[in-house]
Amino acid sequence: MAPFALLESVNSPQDLRSLPRQKLNDLAGELRGFVLDTVSKTGGHLSSNLGTVELTVALHYVFNTPDDRIVWDVGHQTYPHKILTGRRDRMSTLRQLDGVSGFPVRSESEFDAFGTAHSSTSISAALGMAMASKLQGSARHSIAVIGDGALTAGMAFEAMNNAGVEDCKLLVILNDNDMSISPPVGALNRYLAQLMSGQFYAAAKDVGKRVLKGAPPLFELVKRLEETAKGMVVPATLFEGFGFNYIGPIDGHDLDSLIPTLENIKQLDGPQFLHVVTKKGQGYKLAEADPVAYHGPGKFDPAVGIKSPPVAPKPTFSNVFGVWLCDAAAADTRVVGITPAMREGSGMVEFAKRFPHRYFDVGIAEQHAVTFAAGLACEGLKPVVAIYSTFLQRGYDQLVHDVALQNLPVVFALDRAGLVGADGATHAGAYDIAFLRCIPNMAIACPSDELQCRALLSSALASEGPVAVRYPRGSGTGVDAGRSLDALPMGKGEVVLAGKRVAVLAFGTLLHMAKPAAQQLDMTLVDMRWAKPLDEALLTELCKTHDCFVTIEESAVAGGAGTAVLEWLHSTGRRCEVLQLGLPDTFIEHGDPAALLARVGLSAQGVETSIRERFF
Repeated sequence: MAPFALLESVNSPQDLRSLPRQKLNDLAGELRGFVLDTVSKTGGHLSSNLGTVELTVALHYVFNTPDDRIVWDVGHQTYPHKILTGRRDRMSTLRQLDGVSGFPVRSESEFDAFGTAHSSTSISAALGMAMASKLQGSARHSIAVIGDGALTAGMAFEAMNNAGVEDCKLLVILNDNDMSISPPVGALNRYLAQLMSGQFYAAAKDVGKRVLKGAPPLFELVKRLEETAKGMVVPATLFEGFGFNYIGPIDGHDLDSLIPTLENIKQLDGPQFLHVVTKKGQGYKLAEADPVAYHGPGKFDPAVGIKSPPVAPKPTFSNVFGVWLCDAAAADTRVVGITPAMREGSGMVEFAKRFPHRYFDVGIAEQHAVTFAAGLACEGLKPVVAIYSTFLQRGYDQLVHDVALQNLPVVFALDRAGLVGADGATHAGAYDIAFLRCIPNMAIACPSDELQCRALLSSALASEGPVAVRYPRGSGTGVDAGRSLDALPMGKGEVVLAGKRVAVLAFGTLLHMAKPAAQQLDMTLVDMRWAKPLDEALLTELCKTHDCFVTIEESAVAGGAGTAVLEWLHSTGRRCEVLQLGLPDTFIEHGDPAALLARVGLSAQGVETSIRERFF
């Protein structure tokens, strides 16, 4: 029999619901194997998806999807959901150009009730759906599946606070696996951990075993009562305080517990809260042992596991930032590092080890991270907030009012600026120049290589106001970044190649994409370095000797660095034709970064073609 024979008979949740109940454990086993097989060939999120297999099966078995709505928080755990909802045959295209997304996308399937990829939005969205159902006179259910790490974000509690006073068919499922991308932090995580390991319960369990082990039926009864007591006494005081009916915790890998519980919950009125305990990497021993390593692996052999990669020929920008932060902290005791739950991705592992008392992981709480940094800056410290460009969007109000308005010296190290590849539009850092440039007191640095990244981070640290240094995912040219803490002057660019008539103004790493065209067409090439403040003195000189400007940036053209140049030209009354090259006014999907850049005309050939068509 084929290894996925039963799974291949399920092309929709309706097929799943027609299976005999006793077949579901076999289906879950095949589904887990299929997820492992798929991700090992395509790369993607693994540990989280292995941990939600039974929960996914149970939800689609009990609820009438897609009429009943399931909203998956973050959405990186939805591969089993995609496989069961008609996309099994396309999973070989996972996270590839024009292929299946790694996250829920409404346009991809009617079963993807809400598009997600950022954390802690599920309860708000599901509550909106539940209230819409009530207003429309529908009996459909709305379910939010949220991980324990996502509960560190205030938005989840704002939604629960709202939901607790509404009479609607809302079910919130806490997928408690004690694991986010970085280890979960904060008081709430300790609270949930204490629930499962408290001395009161451990002692009671030991006493029960000694007293009742001679009476098996009574022992089994007390064991069940003990599990019920855990749910009634401890977390109920938190979640029922929000107005939810709390149920759990139950084993999230036990279909004999999940299915009857969900069927009972369907009959209850008002907001319900189900606490399930799962294990990341469930069923694959290597992922169970190291869920962080298997959180988002590339291609690998499941029989062997992830091999230690060879030493990278050149460090990533994240690596360069991490080394710089350690060096800066060693040189200045006022330097502190902050991350909103992205220690590994932002290159802060070594800093956390060397400077534990100056390292702050605030959880998935970008708003708090920004204002927390502002408070530190008020007291004379030098906070560095390491944050992905796409996640800084979530702290925008705090950036404006708590940092920039008070002109506080906070450094924002913006990782993943520009396109990010397989994670797609939700994670692309396309908008930071546009949304930062309009804020008074903000400065924006755009390094073109690793050495410049380090120098501009030092410039930011030396500034008396807020500065963002944006750099892309992955490696640059491979130039040695060195260990110097010397800074570059604020708002000053540099002519890289001297040419005639046309000046190419490059903001960031696309400088190197434009260089062949500049050489071929005898154009001046300028490394602008700063999107704000612009090097107005340099622009003034260039206007005297050039008729045309080409601006190039790996960010949105609308409101970006090229727009800043246009605004400067207009304000000074200078006449100069400008071609703006950058990311178009559309969301760019997932795929290989080089292919995506080529698709929007930002390959070396695309840049040259655009310039030739306009000016030659």
